[in-house]
Amino acid sequence: MNQIDLQGKSAVVTGAARGIGLAIVRRLLASGARCSLWDLDAAALNEAARSLNAGDRVHLMPVDVTNEAAVKAATAAVQSQFGTIDILVNNAGIAGVSKKLWECTTAEWRAVMELDLFAVFLCCHAIVPIMLPRGTGRIVNIASIAGKEGNPNASHYSSAKAGVIGLTKSLGKELATTNIRVNCLTPAVIETEILKQMSKEHVNYMLSKIPLGRPGTVDEVAAMVAWLCSEDCSFTTGGVFDISGGRATY
Repeated sequence: MNQIDLQGKSAVVTGAARGIGLAIVRRLLASGARCSLWDLDAAALNEAARSLNAGDRVHLMPVDVTNEAAVKAATAAVQSQFGTIDILVNNAGIAGVSKKLWECTTAEWRAVMELDLFAVFLCCHAIVPIMLPRGTGRIVNIASIAGKEGNPNASHYSSAKAGVIGLTKSLGKELATTNIRVNCLTPAVIETEILKQMSKEHVNYMLSKIPLGRPGTVDEVAAMVAWLCSEDCSFTTGGVFDISGGRATY
C-alpha cells in the first residue's frame, strides 16, 4: 500500500464503526493520522477500536450526528483530545426503505434526509470554524451515484445525495481562498452492510448499471478518500469524484 503522508493530522470520520467509515479510518491511521470515530452504535465503536489496535491515536465518540447539540459536544470533545481537527469525512448515512416516492411515509423520507444531508451540514457547521483560523483543512463528503442519476425507489436517498453534491460545490467555493478543500465522492454499489437494507431487486438494478460488473470495495473508496484528505489534493475543491465502476456518465 502506497502511503499518503497524514502525520500529525487529526481526523473526524462519521459512521465510522463499520463498512466504508471503518475502512477510511484504517487508511487514515496507516497514513499517520489520529482519528475520532463518530457513530451512534457505541458497542460497534468499541469493537472497531479493538480491531484497530491503534492506542491513543483512536478516539471514540458515540454521537447522533442529526442532533446539533450532540455534534457540538462531540466537536468540543475531539478538540480536547487532539487539540484541533484537520480532516472531516462525512460518511454516516442510511439507504432507507425501497419504495416509490408516493408510497414513502413522511417519516421514512425525513429520516434519510436528516442523516444523509442535514447531518453533513451540522458537522461542517461545527468544524469549519475550527479549521478557518488555522487556514488549513480537508473535508470529504460521501455522496452517491444516485445523487447524479436518481435511483428509482430511492427518491429520498437520491435527493439527499444530490444535496450533498450541491453542498460540497457551494462550500468549496466559500472556502476557496483558504487552504480548506471540500470534495465529495459518488460511489455506486459498494460491498457493505447497507446493502442489507435494500431489496434484492434494487441491488440487482444498481449492479446491472455498472460496466465493471461488480460492486466496489470499501478499501477502494478509502484509498481515494485518503488522497482527498492530503496536502497532495491542493488544486481541487468543490470536486465530485466518480468511484462507480464506470457507471457515471458525467
